[in-house]
Amino acid sequence: MRYQGKITDWNDDKGFGFVTPNGGGQRVFIHIKSFSRREQRPVGNELVTYELTHDTEGRPQANSAAFVGKRVTPGSPSGQAAPFVLTKGPLVLTAAFIVLVAGSVFADKLPIAIVWIYLAASLVAFVAYAFDKSAARGDRWRTKESTLHLFALAGGWPGALAAQRLLRHKSSKPSFQFLFWVTVILNCCVLAWFFSTSGAEALRSMLGAA
Repeated sequence: MRYQGKITDWNDDKGFGFVTPNGGGQRVFIHIKSFSRREQRPVGNELVTYELTHDTEGRPQANSAAFVGKRVTPGSPSGQAAPFVLTKGPLVLTAAFIVLVAGSVFADKLPIAIVWIYLAASLVAFVAYAFDKSAARGDRWRTKESTLHLFALAGGWPGALAAQRLLRHKSSKPSFQFLFWVTVILNCCVLAWFFSTSGAEALRSMLGAA
């Protein structure tokens, strides 16, 4: 038997929340692995259908969950991974940007140091996301969101974007995503300025001082 309710409390960093059943009643625990298909992640207030089960302590929890309007395939495993197509777009964007920067270096429009800066910053950002994801699952000390945004602003946004999609971390929080894309735009604006005469001179001066 399937039930229906609304996700009234969702913690995307930890991948779980609660469903308030239609008509009231005890809240039902729901985990991201409870969804039969994971093309879409909850953000809160979505209507879902689910099968009701109980854990070893008798607490209600959802299984084989699906968003209302999504067909549930009988027997489909709850732990089925999302298809690669969901991560393909951001990863292509990340690779295309690195190729663009490398091409600009090859065309002598930018110094090669810029490529290494982006690669190093992206690696640092990816590792920071991975540690924060692990900390969220283990209830350990978390990396501040401002720190993650700083890594992105410093040139690590390609790695941060890859981490968001591959690790499924911070990819569904609207406020975080808004600020993240602001850092991406600001970083790209600075990079575009480096192509100008004044920007190129400033860049040479900064690299020379370093």
